[in-house]
Amino acid sequence: MIILVMGVSGSGKTTIGEALAARLGWGFSDADGFHSAENKARMAQGIALTDEDRWPWLEAIHQAMKERQREGRDHIFACSALKRVYRELLRENVPEVCMVYLAGSAELLAERLNHRRGHFFAPQLLADQLAVLEPPTADEALIADIRQTPEQIVEHIVSALDIERHS
Repeated sequence: MIILVMGVSGSGKTTIGEALAARLGWGFSDADGFHSAENKARMAQGIALTDEDRWPWLEAIHQAMKERQREGRDHIFACSALKRVYRELLRENVPEVCMVYLAGSAELLAERLNHRRGHFFAPQLLADQLAVLEPPTADEALIADIRQTPEQIVEHIVSALDIERHS
């Protein structure tokens, strides 16, 4: 199974993805690691990425998802996946993908970003991400409220997706 933890910057994708992977004994990949140096530099300067900037990044994540599934390895990916068309690309030919959307208010997200240190994403880009975001519906993704603790969110995911502990 592949789980894609999605949401805007500051929603906790990496925190939840890593905690979920640790809980299940699965692999974890953060989409930030798939960005080009150019994309990271742009975001650090407060320059929003365009679709043209995002397509190669999304395709690299998609290839990694297909590879993990081909290998039969359960894996968790953290990726913003802001638009429905991005999510469609990521799911293409990867039949066992479960999406988890980390949903929260703009105020809470901004507060988290303003307290985050050592990340290339400039906090002022949150407004752009929220404008681009096409939130998934409940039939497309499991929706998790980021006001909960990471432990509560992980347990919600494990329970809702009926995932048994993997060794």
